[in-house]
Amino acid sequence: MEQRRLGRSGFMVPVLSLGTGTFGGKGEFFKAFGTTDIAEATRLVDICLEAGLNMFDSADIYSAGAAEEVLGGAIAGRREKVIISTKATFRNGPGPNDVGSSRFNLVRACELALKRLGTDYIDIFQLHGYDALTPVEETLSALDDLVRAGKIRYVGVSNFSGWHLMKSLAVAERYNLPRYVAHQAHYSLVGRDYEWELMPLGVEQGVSAIVWSPLGWGRLTGKIRRGQSLHANSRLHVTAEMGPPVPDEFLYTVVEAIDQVAEETGKSVTQIALNWLLQRPTVANVIIGARNEEQLRQNLGAVGWNLTAEQVARLDKASERTLPYPYWHQRSFTERNPVPV
Repeated sequence: MEQRRLGRSGFMVPVLSLGTGTFGGKGEFFKAFGTTDIAEATRLVDICLEAGLNMFDSADIYSAGAAEEVLGGAIAGRREKVIISTKATFRNGPGPNDVGSSRFNLVRACELALKRLGTDYIDIFQLHGYDALTPVEETLSALDDLVRAGKIRYVGVSNFSGWHLMKSLAVAERYNLPRYVAHQAHYSLVGRDYEWELMPLGVEQGVSAIVWSPLGWGRLTGKIRRGQSLHANSRLHVTAEMGPPVPDEFLYTVVEAIDQVAEETGKSVTQIALNWLLQRPTVANVIIGARNEEQLRQNLGAVGWNLTAEQVARLDKASERTLPYPYWHQRSFTERNPVPV
């Protein structure tokens, strides 16, 4: 599997990673994603490693920590063969300090994650969201301590605005604190907001994208088309309102364009949607999900080939939407303000 450099670091990661949102199945929300136990997860990890995919992504809030526990069980005895990325910041307990990116919560969250994962270090530790109540200096200083203690290797963020990320990078540079090398962001053919500001920032500052929900919150699986009702077992019945909004007509237009490319390539809707992402600037890794072996093997088929430039252009056109200000205005000044897409 192709390897890419993660941001402005020397660390290489595979272009695909397996997300563990389907592991554990605690609570109605995560149960809708999947209920993978340790035995099933072990089999999925086996398949991933055989395919060259050795990176696995989790978070402390996934199934209230159970996802990390299942992942830890699945990689037991082969820790040195895998890359683990996980996240903290969102509320993970009832106490007033069990949330955010304070020194107290990050150190506590890291220690708990290490225990659940059954390891003594985390390869990529990410802030799940921006904490506006904690000084950036405190957050980066706490991460610096964890890096120096050998408990985490690289740091990243998720779901930051452009100014959140740029402010953090500036503080890191000023005080010689750990620099974020990755931004785990939502990006797909039906959700291209990442391109407006975060992608140009990533190009200029050397911050890679680790893409979450690359299939548009389950909408680009090939099961949703114009004139068809939502499948009875679709997780969108439970999770749609908590994910990114996608107008039906826009979704149908994009899927129809993917269907045309699918007919030309012999690939599935899912594989085309993932392959399109892997050709975008700053994208180092795309997180795939799978409830079972069949879905995993289907997603793994997204690599080892490439869409043509003409096919990419068609998909770009079908999924293009009017940008908000000032981004639509900046598109008229590409002579000195180039758009990296």
